[in-house]
Parts: sequence; C-alpha cells; structure tokens
Amino acid sequence: MPSRWADSAEDKAEDARRKAEKEEKKRLKAEKLRQAEEAAKAAARANGHQDDEDGERPQKRRRVSHDDGAAGTGAKEPERELLRFNAPGWQPCRSVERFDRLNHIEEGSYGYVSRAKEEATGEIVAIKKLKLNPVNDGGFAVTALREIQCLNAAKHRHIVNLREVVMGEREAKNDVYLVMEFVEHDLKTLQEEMEEPFLPSEIKTLLLQLGSAVEFLHDQWILHRDLKTSNILMNNRGEIKLADFGMARFCGDPPPSNLTQLVVTLWYRAPELLLGTPTYDAAIDLWSVGCIFGELLTKNPLLQGKNEVDQLSKIFELCGIPTEETWPDFKRLPNARSLRLPSGNRAAQGSVVRAKFPILTNAGANLLNSLLSLDPAKRPSAKEMLEHAYFGEDPRPKPTAMFPTFPSKAGQEKRRRHASPNAPMRGAAPGLQGEVDFGSIFKGREEEERGGGFQLKLV
Repeated sequence: MPSRWADSAEDKAEDARRKAEKEEKKRLKAEKLRQAEEAAKAAARANGHQDDEDGERPQKRRRVSHDDGAAGTGAKEPERELLRFNAPGWQPCRSVERFDRLNHIEEGSYGYVSRAKEEATGEIVAIKKLKLNPVNDGGFAVTALREIQCLNAAKHRHIVNLREVVMGEREAKNDVYLVMEFVEHDLKTLQEEMEEPFLPSEIKTLLLQLGSAVEFLHDQWILHRDLKTSNILMNNRGEIKLADFGMARFCGDPPPSNLTQLVVTLWYRAPELLLGTPTYDAAIDLWSVGCIFGELLTKNPLLQGKNEVDQLSKIFELCGIPTEETWPDFKRLPNARSLRLPSGNRAAQGSVVRAKFPILTNAGANLLNSLLSLDPAKRPSAKEMLEHAYFGEDPRPKPTAMFPTFPSKAGQEKRRRHASPNAPMRGAAPGLQGEVDFGSIFKGREEEERGGGFQLKLV
C-alpha cells in the first residue's frame, strides 16, 4: 500500500509544468540581458567614434583597483585597519568544581550560601546553590531566573556583585550556583554580637548607603521585596552590600496585576500586604527600610509578630489605628472587612513612634514616621529619603573609613543565632483569614496610672 504522503500522477504533472515554466522565464531573462549588453556596446562604439572626430579626450575609466593607482603615481596608500569591538559571546558555564568549598555560611528560603576559594586565583568568593523547584521536574524556578536577571541588571556599589553562574557536575549536573563577591558580615548577625547599637552617625551612613541601593533598584524598575538586616552585608570598610534577590522582580508603572501577595519576611512586611492588596509598588520596600531604621536604633527587630494577625496588631500598636485621615483607602483592601477595630478615644490610638525613640531628633523621628506611614502613598521615595533633613544635621554621617572593624563570623566559627522568620515561600497561602478582633490592643495604654506632678510630652 503506497504511503499517503507519496506524490500522485497529478502532482508529478504539475511539478513538470512548473519546472518548464521556470526554465522559460530564465531563458527570456538571459535573452533580455544579452540584448541590453549589445545595445550598450553599440552605443559605446558610436560615442567613441564621435569623440575621435571632435578631437576630444576619451572619458576617464573608473579605477577598480588600488594597485593601479599606486603604480601610476608611485605613492603607496596606507593599509586600512579593521575596527574591532568587544562583544559578549556564547560559551558554556564553568563548573563549580573549579572552586574549593571552605565552609557553610547560611541557608535561606531560596538557596544555600557557602564560602569558597577559586582554585585558579585563590580569591575568596561566596557561592549560592539555588533551590530548584522539584514540582517542575527539574525545571528552572522562576525565582532563580528573576534573581539572576535582577542581579545582572543591578550593578551598583552597594549591591552585591554577581560574578558568574556555574553548574554542577556528574550526578549534580543540574545544580545551579551563583558566584558572588564575599562580604564579611551581615547586619543581623553583627548586631547580635555588638554590646551597644550603632552610633547615630554610623546609622546615618548605613541608611544613606541602603537608600542609595534601593533608589538605584527602583530607578531600574526592580522591587527587592525582602529587605531585612540579614540581607544587608557589610565589609570591614564600613560599606554595605544589598544581597539575596530571591524574591526580587521587575515591575513597571502601573505595576502588573498578577503580583504575588505573599512577599517580604513577616517582621518587615508592609500593612497593605498583610491586608491582601491586589497590587503594590516601591512603597513596600520603603516600609522595610523603616523597620530596618528602627532595628538599627535598638539592635532588635522593631515588629516581631508571631503570625500575620499578631504582626498587624503590633503595627497598629506602634503606628496607630488607620482612619480616613491617615489611610483613606484602608477599607477597600480585601482583608480590612474582617477586622474589628477598637472604638473610643482616637487621640490615644495614634502613632507612638516618637515616644518609642526618644533619642531621635525631631528630623529623625519625622523620617521614621514617614517611612512607617500606614498609607503607602504617604511614604517617601528612596530619593526623597536621601534628601531628608535628618542626614544634614549633627552628628553628620561618619565616613566609612572611620567605622570600627569586627571579627568575621562567616568563617568556620559557630554563630549565635536568634530565631527569626524566613522569607515566605512562593505559592504559599496568606495566614490572615476570618474575623480578627483588635478591640483590646490599646487597653493597657488607656489604663496606665497617672500620678501627680508634671509630665514630659514629646512632640
């Protein structure tokens, strides 16, 4: 039985007809070119004969070779050099076997970080082994793709430098590793080892560097979405490097409608995220910067909630209950309908940020209050933060060269770690569900004993 893909007799006849038609067209074209050439030669002969009769010089022929001109004039033209441009090329990734693993540093939600030495140069680097999504049958996780993409686009003095991507070998050939510059400390571990918090001048320097990195990211339309002290590295020269872009992504204006709601580690998560906002922007990173600011002042995380409900309660205790004046869009958020807020004296339910940090100047308290605004529209941008009057008053920011040095805990020594929540996993469900009662969170504040005498009031 012949194949149903074989040509029939009609197909063969049609092919022969098309071939003959094509040959005829080629013949006619060649004939036309031949006639045109003969006409051109006849015209040239006629013009030459006329020029001879008039006694005029024949027209100059076009020089078709540099050698002809050089032979006629005796001068040699300089050789022409080709311009060469450096351009990236395609090449295979190097193997992780070119690096010697020295010790484990830490494990995060999206990878394992180790300290390693490159065999060829002896340079110390940090290597992050990415956690790939097993659900995708060995496919590349979208968080890993975004991390590589964002780090390649974020070349900045205060952002950790991604040097290259390397692969595993043999049975681990599908493993992916990020090779980054090694930085000695992270702010969280450093503060746990310090006896006293950073000085006000040092805090200003750290905030300026952090604000510079965040401003650059937002200018590149990148949201970090997991700013916290454990993701801020610091070297022995007082320079910080923003790291861990496992939750980062590009975001346009207006932001896309399919943004993941469960982002940012719980203690640094903005209230609009806890209340299920369908869309968000760079303001969520600025809320995290405000939490980091408060942590630098006290050495302890500012808002240590046990879960999403407790976290929201602590935010309201510090920043006050949202009202139409402080947060007009609050009631439009999905989870706001399930909250039962306290009633009573609104004056006793406002922000206590100023009272919690009496060591701050008025300008410093103003900056912290603005970063911790419940309404994301009222938070400053990173650029506005860097231009705040707080950084221009005494004490001035300390030069990084004057920062104290600390022994590095990223070596083989055991770390003394305090429990803190991890970054949320992609695809997990939010924990704020059902009706939540916040009616008693200000009960202690209203029942405080007030004795005789005078009372200092911080403004």
